[in-house]
This record gives sequence, C-alpha cells and structure tokens, in this order.
Amino acid sequence: MLDMKLLRDHPDFVRERLATRHGDEGAKLTEVLTLDERRRAVLAETEQLKARRNSASKEIGALMGQKKLEEAEARKAEVRTLGDRITEVDRLAAEAEEARDALLLTLPNLPHASVALGKDAADNPEIRVHGTRPHFTFNPLNHIELCEKLKLVDFARGTKLSGSGFLLYTGWGARLERALIQFLLDLHTEEHGYTEVAPPYIVGEHCMIGVGQFPKFRDQAYAVQEGLDGSTLGKLYLIPTAEAPVANIHREEILAEKQLPVRYVAYSPCFRAEAGAAGLGTRGMIRIHQFDKVELIKIVHPDRSYDELESMVVHAETVLQRLGLQYRVINLCTGDMGFAAAKTYDIEVWAPGQGTYLEVSSCSNCEDYQSRRMNMRYKRESDGHNLLPHILNGSGTALARLFVALVETHQQEDGSIRIPEALQPYLRTDRISA
Repeated sequence: MLDMKLLRDHPDFVRERLATRHGDEGAKLTEVLTLDERRRAVLAETEQLKARRNSASKEIGALMGQKKLEEAEARKAEVRTLGDRITEVDRLAAEAEEARDALLLTLPNLPHASVALGKDAADNPEIRVHGTRPHFTFNPLNHIELCEKLKLVDFARGTKLSGSGFLLYTGWGARLERALIQFLLDLHTEEHGYTEVAPPYIVGEHCMIGVGQFPKFRDQAYAVQEGLDGSTLGKLYLIPTAEAPVANIHREEILAEKQLPVRYVAYSPCFRAEAGAAGLGTRGMIRIHQFDKVELIKIVHPDRSYDELESMVVHAETVLQRLGLQYRVINLCTGDMGFAAAKTYDIEVWAPGQGTYLEVSSCSNCEDYQSRRMNMRYKRESDGHNLLPHILNGSGTALARLFVALVETHQQEDGSIRIPEALQPYLRTDRISA
C-alpha cells in the first residue's frame, strides 16, 4: 500500500500521480486523508483525556492522605467519567483507522516517473522487437487445428470435465507442456541465479492482500470451501499466479541487508475466474481459467530495483530467443499498468495463426508497495534501521500462450512441428508428427 506519511506530507503529488492512471482514485485519496485527520484528532483528544485522568488519579491519593474524603470521591467520579470517555474515543479512533486502512488498500501504486503517460494499451511505447516473423510457403494452420490434428489438446473433453476455459493436454501435447516447464525452471536456476521453490497452490486471504490481488480483484478469484463447512468459504483461495505465495514467503520478517537480493523461481498452475471476460466461450488456448506459469520473484535493495527489473526482462526474453520466437517488449503506460506496479514491461510473442502478438510475460517493479502490505523489512547494516525492500515479479514465462506461439511458429508443410534445439533434450525428439 502507499505510505501514509507520503499522503499526508505530499497530497498534491500523490493526487497528480494517481490521476495519470485515469481512475477514480482522487476521491478515494480525499476520503483517506479525511479519515486520517479524524483519527489523529481523536488520538490527540485521547492523550489529553489520559493526562487529565493521570493528574486526577494522583490528586486522589493526596486528598485521601489529607482526609478530604468528599473531594477524593469527586475526583474518583471524574476519573470514571474520563475513563468512559477514553474508551469511547479509543473506539472512534479504531473505527477511523480501520476505515482508513481498508480504503488505503484500494489505492493503486504510484507510477514511476519514467512510465509513459497514457490511457490504455494503444498508448504503450514499443521498446524493442527481436527476430523476424516466420514466412510460410504453405497455408499455415492455427493452434486449434494443429492441436486437433496432432492430438496435442482435447478441447471437447476438457470442457466436458470442467466447463469452458479448461484444457486437457494429451500425448505429445502433455509432454510438450511438461518439457517447457522443465526448460524454464532449468534456465532460470542454472543460468539466471534464481532459487527454485515449490509453493502451495492455495493461499490465505492475507497473501492475496499482500500482493495487491485483494480487494480489487476479489471477483476474479476462486474461493475454496473446506468440505461442507460454509464458514470456511473465502478463507483460502486458489492462486492466480505463483506471485501470491512466493512474494509472501518473507512476510512479517526482517531480512539482513546482506541477504538481498533474494531471487525465487516457481512453477504453478494459475486459476483465474475471469468473471465477465470476453473470449472464454470460444475454443482455443488464448484465454482460459487454468494455465501453467513459471514465475520470477525478486526481493531487492531499493537502490538497485530498477537495474533488477531490466535484468528480469532480459531473463524472460532469453526464453523466447532460445525457442526461436519473434517478440516485442513494450512499456505499459500509466493507464494500462497493473494495480500494484510502479513500472511494467510486457513481452508479447508473435503467434502466426492468430496474426497478432500475445502477452507471455509481464515484469513489474512494485517498489515498496507490496512489502508495506506484508510488513516485510530488511535491517540496514550501517545503522540497524529497518527499511522496506522492493519486490519485483515477472512471468518467466506463461503458458499456454507460449505453447500457442511455439506450435504455430514451428509448424512444417507436412503438418509436423519442429522442436527448437533447446527443448529437444527434454522431449528427446526434434519434431512432433501425426
């Protein structure tokens, strides 16, 4: 969440940065500041009341010692009245603080100064393009046709099992998915210096709040209920990305400065309800409720977080380069950025069968926005002060869109799919054919 001190001291700056997101955050900011001022005023009254009560309490002993019993009883009555008022004022302060903090959780992160101003995806600057689009001397198939012809994915039975938006990988399709996951994990651990973790796929609400998924995206989550116990519904959630558990690993901890940077990589399935989203009723793998992803997480020193962001993007790009895929990197503008991000690069891979780019990686620096929500800190060696680290997340990368781009890009005239050299040791073949 945003720093309350920053909001108090520089409200105009915060308002200006929030306005670049083109949302309704200005009104929320005003309400947060109003609630904060109310809380501070009530706390000031509490301190005054406690001072009066302490003074009156001291007088009681003196009056009792002087045998001034009537005056002592009057002071006792005053102390009781003050105590009742303190209880009431404490309640008002707690209510104001609770309302302020709940609203504060709904304010997005402030865009970094280097982020381009814009309203939506049309305003996203293209940073670079790598590779050339494949040229076919035959009529290429799209991924649905390829998957059905080669029996890689059974779309109909996936729907039969779980409804629209779910896939059943079969045969070489299941092996290719597994090979891609293993390739990604090996690349990031062996060459890029990440430590592999295998997180739970179900997390508590506090983890979703920690990364900024809640409260904004609560309607997109799959809530879990334990058996028939309805009271447990909403205490646990299927993860929308491994970011939810992995970024929270060190929540409520104080790390030593020398431990930074911490770099984790994790595979997980991802579950997204995508309520109201267009495209879920159609066949294919572009927009689905469950997909696989290899996630990158960094917990870093604030002074180095933007260098770490640039290296994270390069790590994700390496995946596409090794697989021989054409892609571009774009910098999301202020109006298109994610809720918790201060700066984000998206990597979009070219999918010939779709005739468009598909996002397969989103790399973001959330600065101290998430660590503040998680109460994660590090102890500075020079003076022992506890400070907030910066947290970064990135897809390294996401499937099934990577799967789509790979089979569409490397399809051959005879209907087979050529397997990139980097994947051949995992699949133990150089092509998939009928």
